Amino acid sequence: MSSLMLRVAIAMRSAIVSAAIAVSSPDAHAATISEVTFSDYTALSGNRELARRFLSPLDASQLTALTTGVGKVLRDQPVDLANEKFVVYVPENKPAGGYALFVFVPPWNAARVPPGWTDVFDEHGIIFVSAETSGNDQSVLGRRIPLALLAEQNVVQHYPVDAAHVFIGGFSGGSRVALRIALAYPDVFHGVVLNSGSDPIGDHEAILPARERFAQFQDTTRLVYVTGDDDTFIRQTDFASRHSLDDWCVSHVDVLPMHATAHAPANPDVLSRAFDRLLSPPEPADPNALESCRAKIDGELEAKLQNARSLIAGGRRDEAKALLDDIDQHYGWLAAPAVVDLSTTLGAK
Repeated sequence: MSSLMLRVAIAMRSAIVSAAIAVSSPDAHAATISEVTFSDYTALSGNRELARRFLSPLDASQLTALTTGVGKVLRDQPVDLANEKFVVYVPENKPAGGYALFVFVPPWNAARVPPGWTDVFDEHGIIFVSAETSGNDQSVLGRRIPLALLAEQNVVQHYPVDAAHVFIGGFSGGSRVALRIALAYPDVFHGVVLNSGSDPIGDHEAILPARERFAQFQDTTRLVYVTGDDDTFIRQTDFASRHSLDDWCVSHVDVLPMHATAHAPANPDVLSRAFDRLLSPPEPADPNALESCRAKIDGELEAKLQNARSLIAGGRRDEAKALLDDIDQHYGWLAAPAVVDLSTTLGAK
């Protein structure tokens, strides 16, 4: 049995009552638990792993060279859990196969459950967790991403969670961060609820992961877009985001509009339907279409890399550098290690 205990501060009338939740009885009562502290770290939230998953290959190699050159090393973890607080909601009834888990990245700094959502979590057997001081004004790599990863780590250590039903999502700016996390960690999160916020993938905001992880994202990650009909700007960015997913061979995508709604958190009815999608088995992708799509990307990438080699060989340094930077940002880790090797060759000439 894990020694992890959740230290809870619950406001009760005018007094603050401290309590601890034991691992042996996590499903005794449905409850929203505020002011939760965690203690378990994971290498997945460490600075080196964040650099490998969220920086481009060239940026990651430059970071390594910079820290090595000045004789410094990256700190192991970007946040100190002793100073962090979370909110957790645990439904009363545990599904036979274990709880599902929904890690929520908020746009605000208060750790709270949006109104009406707990009924949805009760209906589907979903644990909700969200970090405090993780809003849009906080560092994405320094706080918002590692806090979401640490929230997942501690809940799955503490509660019986079905690993196939671990999801992430957010609202507004938090939704954009959630998409980046889902793209970088398809080995952890198997679905994402994009509530009124998204970006295209395959640029400096959403670097493509290494080939094996990206194949996992294409094959198994489910994405559900939930945006108000009257949220005009976000509907446009959602369209660009979904178009990029199509270009990158990602097919498990659902769209659930909210009628007569502007920029707002999902209403319980739509959120419930979003989890219906995530909890149901996905339709298998057409393997021939997927392989054809992947081959097209590989062919385009190889043509660009060959062009870069020709520019380097011809001494056209500025053009070669500009092309390598474009490859690095657009193809991300699909272009590694070739793009780093070519950049090193260019720098040595």
